[in-house]
Amino acid sequence: QVQLVESGGGLVTAGGSLTLSCAASGRTFSSYAMGWFRQAPGKEREFVASIRRTASITYYADSVKGRFTISRDNAKNTVFLKMNSLKPDDTAVYYCAADSVVSELATGRADYWGQGTQVTVSS
Repeated sequence: QVQLVESGGGLVTAGGSLTLSCAASGRTFSSYAMGWFRQAPGKEREFVASIRRTASITYYADSVKGRFTISRDNAKNTVFLKMNSLKPDDTAVYYCAADSVVSELATGRADYWGQGTQVTVSS
């Protein structure tokens, strides 16, 4: 019902910035809460950020608060993750996800997942 495709990953030096995009296709994109997750080498997948379908409320993991910003444009069927003050610990594959209940995203549950995009932060 919903297909997600991430883009914008790459290599950046510590302290730099990067913005990820997730383009969605399907009938009911605006009805879904959206989220970003990441999986670093040797670690399990972790929650990064989520946003309600109206964009009125957002949620962030403690490790990225004040540095990352999630936003969405329902008219364009796109969700973004702007990342500032990047650290080597931010290196991971970043995944876009969609779910019908925003609170479920923080637990790792999602109805749909993107293929992921690599973000590498060097010192």
